[in-house]
Amino acid sequence: MKKFIALLLSAVMMVSLAACASSAPAPAASEEAPAEEAASEEEAPAEEASAEEAAEASGDEITLDVIICQYGPNTNEWFLGSGMDGTNFVDKFESENPGVKLNLEVVSWNDVYTVVDTRIANNNAPDILNIDVFANYANDGLLMPVSEYCPEDLYNDFFPSFIEQSVIDDTVWAVPDLASARAMFYNVDMLEEVGVEVPTTWAELEDVSQAIIDYYDGEVYPWGIDMTTDEGQAAFAYYTWGNGGGFVDENGDWAVNTPENVEGIEFALGLIEKGFTNPNPATETRYDLQDMFAAGKMAMLIAPNQLPTYVADKGGDINMATAAIPANEGKTGSSVGVMDRVMAFKDDSAPDQEARNEAIGKFLKFFYDPENYVGWVSMEGFLPAVNSAVEALVASDPSFEAWLDVLASCKFYPAAKAEWDQVKQGVIAAEQEALTGADIQAELDKLQEELTQ
Repeated sequence: MKKFIALLLSAVMMVSLAACASSAPAPAASEEAPAEEAASEEEAPAEEASAEEAAEASGDEITLDVIICQYGPNTNEWFLGSGMDGTNFVDKFESENPGVKLNLEVVSWNDVYTVVDTRIANNNAPDILNIDVFANYANDGLLMPVSEYCPEDLYNDFFPSFIEQSVIDDTVWAVPDLASARAMFYNVDMLEEVGVEVPTTWAELEDVSQAIIDYYDGEVYPWGIDMTTDEGQAAFAYYTWGNGGGFVDENGDWAVNTPENVEGIEFALGLIEKGFTNPNPATETRYDLQDMFAAGKMAMLIAPNQLPTYVADKGGDINMATAAIPANEGKTGSSVGVMDRVMAFKDDSAPDQEARNEAIGKFLKFFYDPENYVGWVSMEGFLPAVNSAVEALVASDPSFEAWLDVLASCKFYPAAKAEWDQVKQGVIAAEQEALTGADIQAELDKLQEELTQ
């Protein structure tokens, strides 16, 4: 087990090298504080403190507004229903943390950005937010540095390569919630029945797709594509990274309209036009694709590591395996690492800032306690963000080890750049316009111009 944990840590550090050139700084106490000063004892993350004692001292009960994203069918039940063991997260937290109440809301990924932006506009930001983006909130001065509320022992438990994905100007603005890595899943029995090998290049993918269409007379979709508002940015990553392109250039500057990117998206659009994919990529999310795969209606798709759990929950009995995401001839494919975050918003109106920060720290300590966190991560088959959860997860799911190689080749979205949310929505809009006949080069040119004005 110790050898496995060492391998895991090595893998996540390789993820870090693939995603960022700089090493993870210690959490800073403020945006202006140099990294070396932020590492000092005075500015280290807050030690664990008693939120209930602070509440008693101030005479007030502390209520934290918390927004959690909807990850799957079990999210609501785990946080607000009967939970996985008869007690939900909120009730258990409040019973173990007297003086702190949670006003927790689970919001779908399709709605969460609008919900959060509306609350911010109404001066009613949540205390704690679970979401994927963070840079726009940090740059608008809305977030607290992690050092102000995260207990030091918990901070040191996070994988450094995950922490550094949320750093701007040497300050850590969010902590990782969980992660997933994407790979190509395929129906082993289908490919064997058709008599084809697992495709590794785009040309092979087209050949295999045609063979599946011919063999099953169109009753099975060979390949899945999601260009919806849910995960269209992932599609952009799959086909541009697989062609030597991507969101940024070698200097880290936005470069969404490169020839490599245009060729990559045109290839994906060609798969759709040839009938090799699900019929409605603009509206069919990855969950729809996973449903098709679970029902034996789709042969291959790119999906996160929790797909086997999802298929099992749907009652599917699919003999599946994973492979590298196909890339263009002569190019190196990359898995997409997706990491969501937990962050805390400022609240200048709070009567006792110290008590509020302690309460947020209590929430984090409770959430990431292996007794709670392992259940949360394994429930939907995600990858953990803290060292303390690894051993228990491997014990409960030995297949986790197979994802080490995938983790080692992951690239992350450039979410630390202030314009990431604009880019994310922009590439999705460009794809959707292209699906209705617009020229993808022209659409990406418009987005690039917006980014460089």
